[in-house]
Amino acid sequence: MPQKISVIGTGYLGATHAAAMAELGFEVIGLDVVPAKVELLSQGVAPMYEPGLEEILRRHVVGLPGSSGRLSFTTSFAEVAAFGDVHFICVNTPQRAGEYGCDMTHFDSAVESLAPHLDRPTLVVGKSTVPVGSAARLARRIAELAPAGEGAELAWNPEFLQEGFAVRDTLHPDRIVVGTTSERAETLLREVYAVPIAEGTPFIVTDLPTSELVKTAANAFLATKISFINAMAEICEVADGDVVKLAESLGHDERIGPKFLRSGIGFGGGCLPKDLRAFVARAGELGASEALQFLREIDSLNVRRRASMVELAREALDGSLLGKRIAVLGAAFKPDTDDVRDSPALNIAGQLHLQGAEVTVYDPKAMANARAVFPTLRYADSAIEAARGAHVLLHLTEWREFQELDPETLGEVVSRRHILDGRNTLDATLWRKSDWTLRALGRPRA
Repeated sequence: MPQKISVIGTGYLGATHAAAMAELGFEVIGLDVVPAKVELLSQGVAPMYEPGLEEILRRHVVGLPGSSGRLSFTTSFAEVAAFGDVHFICVNTPQRAGEYGCDMTHFDSAVESLAPHLDRPTLVVGKSTVPVGSAARLARRIAELAPAGEGAELAWNPEFLQEGFAVRDTLHPDRIVVGTTSERAETLLREVYAVPIAEGTPFIVTDLPTSELVKTAANAFLATKISFINAMAEICEVADGDVVKLAESLGHDERIGPKFLRSGIGFGGGCLPKDLRAFVARAGELGASEALQFLREIDSLNVRRRASMVELAREALDGSLLGKRIAVLGAAFKPDTDDVRDSPALNIAGQLHLQGAEVTVYDPKAMANARAVFPTLRYADSAIEAARGAHVLLHLTEWREFQELDPETLGEVVSRRHILDGRNTLDATLWRKSDWTLRALGRPRA
C-alpha cells in the first residue's frame, strides 16, 4: 500500500481529493502556489463552498483538535517530491482567452516544477481534464526532467466530480478509470482505490488517450442531453406544448432515462462549457473537426437560453427593461456550490443590468463570488429583501431554499406578482393560487 500521497492544486478537485485520500487512511500533503489558500486549508477551512468538505478537513488536517494529522499543506514542490509516493496533479485547465482551446499553462507549470525533484521511482497521476494527447507529451517531459528518468512514470485518472456532490463522488465514485502504461502503475492505483473497489466500484484500465477522452466525451454527452431538452423547449414554445411533460415521458424510456432532461436556462460552471469547446478545438487540431461539428450548435443553443430568459423578462415588463426592478434568485451556476464561473444566472442578471434594469441578486452561498464578477449589481441578504419592490422575479438557480419560499409572503413585498421560473422546479399551481403570474421556458402560460 502506498503510504504517502501528494495532491498538487487545491481547487474544487484538488482540495476534495486530498481530503478524501486522508479519509481513506493515507498520509497526504496538498500543494498550492497560492499561499493564502494553503493557509486557509491548514486551518481546516475550504477555499470554496462544498458540502461536507470542511468536516473532512477538520478530521484530518495536522494540528487541529482531535485530528488524525494525516493531512497537511505546503507551497514547496521539493517537500512534496520528498514526501509522496504517488503525486496527483489536479490543477485548473481553463479555456484559452479568446479561443476555444484548453490552456495547459498551469498543468505544464506543475510538471516543470515537480519533475526535477523526482529522484526515486514514483507515479505521477493526472486528474485534470486535458486535450487528448497531452498525457503522452507530459510523460516524455517528466522522464526528461526527473533525476529518476523513466522511473518517474505518468498515469491518467480522470475525475468525474459533480460540484455539490464532490465528497460523495470521490469517496464513492460510480466508476474509476485509469490510463496506464505499466502493471506497476495499475497496481499502485488499485491500492490507492482499494476501498471503493471493495465496495463494488468498477475499475476500468485503459490506455492514456482513451482515459483522457473519457471525461471530455462524458461532458459532451451530458451537454448534448441538456441542450436537446432545451431545444425541445424551444419547439414547445412555438407549438404550445409542455416541455416538462415531454421530458417526463421521454425519461421513462430506459434507453434515455430522466437525468439531465430538465429544461431551463442551460448549463454553466467551470467544466461543461470549456470542456465542450476544448474538445471541438482538439478535434480540429487532429483533423477530425467534422466529427464534433454538432457540439458547436450544442454550445450555441446553450448560450441562446440565456438570451431567451432576458427576452421573457422584457415581455413580462411590457417590452421595456429600463428602470424596472428585477429580483434574481440565484447566482451560482447550480445549487449546493458557490461557483459562479460561466453561471447562466449571473450572466442573465448582468445582461438585464446592462440593458437598463435595476437588478438585485440573492444567492444562499455565492454572494461574495458574484460581487467579485459583477460588482455593479445590487445584492440582498435574503430572497425577501431581493424581492422588495420588484416588478418581476427570476428564479435562476434551483436552490431548495427557493422551492420552499412562501408565495404569499413574497407577494406582500413585490410591486407585481410576476415570476419567471428559469429552472422549471417551482410548483406553478402553488404560486398561481397566490395570484402570481408564473412563466417558464417551454411551458404553457397557464
